[in-house]
Amino acid sequence: MQITAAQLAEMINARIEGDPDVIITAPAKIEEAGPGTITFLANLSYEHFLYSTQASVVLVSQEFKPRTKVQPTLLRVDDVYGTVGQLLAIYQKNEADQTRRAVSSYAVVEPTARLGNNVRIGKFAVVEDGASVGDNTVILDQVYIGPNARVGANCTIYPGVRILRDCVVGNHCILHPNVVIGGDGFGFAPDAETGVYQKVPQVGNVILKDHVEVGSCTTIDRATLGSTIIQAGVKLDNLIQIAHNVEIGENTVIAALTGVAGSAKIGANCRIGGQVGIAGHCTIAEGTQVQAQSGVIASVKGPDAKLGGSPHMHYPDYLRSYAVFKRLPGLLEDIRKRLKALEG
Repeated sequence: MQITAAQLAEMINARIEGDPDVIITAPAKIEEAGPGTITFLANLSYEHFLYSTQASVVLVSQEFKPRTKVQPTLLRVDDVYGTVGQLLAIYQKNEADQTRRAVSSYAVVEPTARLGNNVRIGKFAVVEDGASVGDNTVILDQVYIGPNARVGANCTIYPGVRILRDCVVGNHCILHPNVVIGGDGFGFAPDAETGVYQKVPQVGNVILKDHVEVGSCTTIDRATLGSTIIQAGVKLDNLIQIAHNVEIGENTVIAALTGVAGSAKIGANCRIGGQVGIAGHCTIAEGTQVQAQSGVIASVKGPDAKLGGSPHMHYPDYLRSYAVFKRLPGLLEDIRKRLKALEG
């Protein structure tokens, strides 16, 4: 990436203070930035770095007033964090465009697989018979796309991802390294006579709608029947387990190490913290927020609930309960002393 401050300002609708012709080559953190880089100041606790940074350009808010003269060119914007996201997307696209779009000679693309325009497929990737890959999608090294699986347009599939048979990935999706889409659901039934567990065949699939992002080593199991469905705009962190026949509503975000058991349904615009457990067949209303390490064991029917604890409860109630709970050892000792005094 090589662009002038003036060119970038036009792209992101910024107001320039300083040299409009300074060249930007890469983004950087404000405390580590060097010449030719662009950085940002949104949190004023980092303001002291502004006066010593070697960055050539700094994004700041329209209202920001430096305490003293600054060396870098300033680009003033309405929303610093939003503009940073826009800037990084521009940088990432530029880096991807510089990468040769082609099918590696070390990849295996079966004869009946269908590739769109401008697709890149990396080394040792496999695209099985009947699978399809949409326009401008990048399939990196060692990815497996199973029979009849479909990957949409403008996706990025990182190394080691497995998209198994019949599964569907929408447009503009990002799957980070070692994601597994469509492993068998955890379905077993005990034999009536021997008690030995017999596997229940998992014949459904997984459907990811558009603009879904899935973090590294997250697994989304195929449905026993029908589909496990991740709706548009969902963002899943690393190391999450989504079980068979789960449905997750639009624009819900789930943090790392969460487990969602089979046939649970999570509504739109929910925020689920890390290490949360959600029991099977529960329905979570839209807008629900769940604190980290909580256990949701029953359906949440009202929208916009705030939950904490295990088993879960209304979050303010959880905080009040915890305030009492952590005092229990002292209260118990006080009761013992009072009982002893009464006995004496």
